[in-house]
Amino acid sequence: MADLASHPLLITDTLAVLDVLCSGTCRHQSAEECTAHTHLVFPYRGAYVRHVGHTATVAELNQVIFFNEEEPYRVSHPITGGDANLSVRVNPSALLELIPTPYLRGESRTALNRSRLRIDARTQALMALLRHRLARGVIETLEAETLTLTLVRRALGERTSHAAASTVGRGKLVDRAKLVLSSDLGRRWTLAEIAIEVGVSPVYLTQVFQQVEGLPLYRYQLQLRLARALDLLGEYLDLTVLGLDLGFSSYSHFSSTFKQAYGQTPLEFQRSAHVR
Repeated sequence: MADLASHPLLITDTLAVLDVLCSGTCRHQSAEECTAHTHLVFPYRGAYVRHVGHTATVAELNQVIFFNEEEPYRVSHPITGGDANLSVRVNPSALLELIPTPYLRGESRTALNRSRLRIDARTQALMALLRHRLARGVIETLEAETLTLTLVRRALGERTSHAAASTVGRGKLVDRAKLVLSSDLGRRWTLAEIAIEVGVSPVYLTQVFQQVEGLPLYRYQLQLRLARALDLLGEYLDLTVLGLDLGFSSYSHFSSTFKQAYGQTPLEFQRSAHVR
């Protein structure tokens, strides 16, 4: 695709890690595509929708998306600005060791029987650390392979991921709310404003969102903001400005919330990821 660019960050006999950027010019569903190998795709910027048959999956910063082998799909971009993703492909025999049996579509196939899982904050931080270090060439191959396998294990772990549980209708409602939040991560949305955008009452929205994602709506938004901060830490000299741009009231608010989620302050993460 003309608006898609893929940059290899790591290629070994065991796995491949790619930085995939899309300009997002296709607002409607794209032409049908297919991948020969299963990929775990971690969006780290923007949002888009992946269509498999009649199923639509919103890909945003709190999710890992599964692009299964030989599974036709289409992509659309209801939000402007494009997207960026870390795409991980693991050797099939190794991937079979990593995928929990309940998630396998078939015993002999490295395909998953679901389209996505919600990942936790520490998994997001690990993905960002790996991406930043690979992009800057400050990590040895063996360490990068080990971190990548750890990332896959965490993304598929029962304690570190969450499978959305809902009816089709409730899932679509929650996905609409995710797109609203992703459209402007720095905006201080009110519950009423989001409810109007998705066409339901505020009370119903909070109830359904909690049931589907296992998190309150405000916590979900907070994790989206922090995940965006992980992406942008290499682009801001003034971290106070970064925090304010993402809707935090002050640098102290941003820093304390970041540390609570990731175990490090933004400045400490900058240093560990070698982005500054």
